[in-house]
Amino acid sequence: MNILAELKNRFHDVLAEIAGDSDVQSLLDMIKPAQDARFGDYQANFAMPLGKRLGQAPRDIAAQIIEQVSVDDICSQTEIAGPGFINLTLCSHWLTEQVNAAAGDPRVGVAKIGDPKTFVLDYSSPNVAKPMHVGHIRSTVIGDSLARSLRFLGHQVITDNHLGDWGTQFGMIIYGYKHFVDQDAYQQHEVNELSRLYRLVNQLIEFWKSKNSLEMQQQEVEHREAEVVRLEQVEPTGDKKEDKKQAKALGRAKDQLSQSRKTIASLQATIAAVESDSQLHEYAQQHPEIARHALLETARLHEGDETNRQLWEQFLPKCREEMQRVYRRLNVEFDHEYGESYYHEMLPGVVADLQQAGLATESEGAQCVFLDEFETPMIIQKSDGAYLYATTDLATIEYRRKQWDVDEILYVVDHRQSEHFQKLFAVARVWNAPDIEMHHISFGTVLDESGRPYKTRSGDAVGLEGLLDEAVSKALEVVSANDDRKPNGPELDEAARHHIADVVGHGAIKYADLSHNRTSDYVFSYDKMMALEGNTATYMQYSYARVQSIFRKGGIDVESLREASQSSQSSQSIVLAHDAERGLAKMILRYSEALENVMEDYRPNQLTNYLFDLAKRFSSFFEQCPVLKAEEDTTRQSRLQLCDLTGRVIAHGLSLLGIGVVDQM
Repeated sequence: MNILAELKNRFHDVLAEIAGDSDVQSLLDMIKPAQDARFGDYQANFAMPLGKRLGQAPRDIAAQIIEQVSVDDICSQTEIAGPGFINLTLCSHWLTEQVNAAAGDPRVGVAKIGDPKTFVLDYSSPNVAKPMHVGHIRSTVIGDSLARSLRFLGHQVITDNHLGDWGTQFGMIIYGYKHFVDQDAYQQHEVNELSRLYRLVNQLIEFWKSKNSLEMQQQEVEHREAEVVRLEQVEPTGDKKEDKKQAKALGRAKDQLSQSRKTIASLQATIAAVESDSQLHEYAQQHPEIARHALLETARLHEGDETNRQLWEQFLPKCREEMQRVYRRLNVEFDHEYGESYYHEMLPGVVADLQQAGLATESEGAQCVFLDEFETPMIIQKSDGAYLYATTDLATIEYRRKQWDVDEILYVVDHRQSEHFQKLFAVARVWNAPDIEMHHISFGTVLDESGRPYKTRSGDAVGLEGLLDEAVSKALEVVSANDDRKPNGPELDEAARHHIADVVGHGAIKYADLSHNRTSDYVFSYDKMMALEGNTATYMQYSYARVQSIFRKGGIDVESLREASQSSQSSQSIVLAHDAERGLAKMILRYSEALENVMEDYRPNQLTNYLFDLAKRFSSFFEQCPVLKAEEDTTRQSRLQLCDLTGRVIAHGLSLLGIGVVDQM
């Protein structure tokens, strides 16, 4: 039961009659859970804007609405407060019926959606030529959580890991393999050596790029220095407006000079890193055209060169297996993993179709799609004939449209790709997919304690597998310390501790990411994510384990408890006699609302916020309402069922986040 949805449904017709259909949804959105129990369970604030619009007193509007709306069967009290707030208090008997229905429902009271869609979720999408790093965690866990939630709500979901298994990075690796491979290292661990080759070639490319642009950047600095000197010598005119304009120009010139100097420093650091290493410097001198030659290797691969194709086919399975090991640890699976290579043969047809439709035109030898809303075009084929990510993405949309009859595509990709997706969606709408909804589910950056992107000391992105290993290690410390502090001594053997640490460690990494608003950056901290208090996976898992601890101590057979509740409702049902029981039941029944909030803008943190509120409600209930020591058997039975339902909702909510639970901690 979605209580909020039911209340909105009851108020809909009344508000539509008063305000008109065009405004009714914004007014319904003003019905929200009350923040303070003194003001009832739900509160409606729409009388104030309605009163202003209609030129009537808000309290009069509120009184008119209350008189017309039919909620007597679900609300014991509807009252007007303050300038026109409508406070709604749910009937205790109705609330009791709903929580008992949820207890007997395998879906814990969450109904499937009435109008399911077919979704494609495009997420994770690493370059398979490189080990997965911290930057991949957000796309992977956000996408996985959305897929799980959408499926639970009844939608058809197709997950597709659009792998970077083609293109420039493989040209760089092929070039590196041909010139710099350490065969012994390659035999011992192929992917590590391929990753080293990629980094090496990339470093040499950046060296020559920096070397070739340094002189121009130095000239730029000299020009900006001269401009600052010139502006500093301008005498004030006495005209405030003119002098303010002059001061702004000087400030802007100084900022530009500062940025140019930073660019110089970055270029010099890149050059120095190679020149200070004799082996790297020797490689650089031997391969001055490395960038061009790496692109040629890419072109040969795309053209079907036998040697390059064989190398690519040799490298790819090893890279993919390395990647799959990480996905197995994260318990993430995909329906499809169609990489960029899958669409390569389709790209000429994409360009031809766009040309035929009058959307693609030649500009400086390249094929471009110009859009009125963008200053720059989308390039779909370069002047040398090479295709781009945009071309592949258009081919992918066309494939998904034809093969899966998709209604909506979600791309879970970081915010830096926003402009690319804006252009992609605009082109797709006018070319081949006017009826498909497409959304860029953007997200922020993982930061270190100093507020910079989370990297190793050498400046590389932190490896994802190493991150997970460290999380499990930290979790083992927490689990062991917690077990050692138990009043009657430790309860867990080493195997149990390691199992719990595995579940807790991986859950902590996921939850720490998902509990933040996805569009925000967040600071990565093992200590915070492992805390037994606060909005962490560890706290949620501990709350679930506390429920299981009650059952163990009481010798309760959970299955028998559930069967008794379902077969003898009159004598074995949940009874809400205490305020803490009522508060917990009400929070349990808000699970549907939480999932609806997740889907509103595809934000999993709405679910983590709900689970945290539920766990806090359970803690309050646990402190105020004895369970095993309840005065009467019926009260004891009722509270046991309420505990069980709470545990089920916590476990289910965590499962939608891709996080497991354990019975002991």
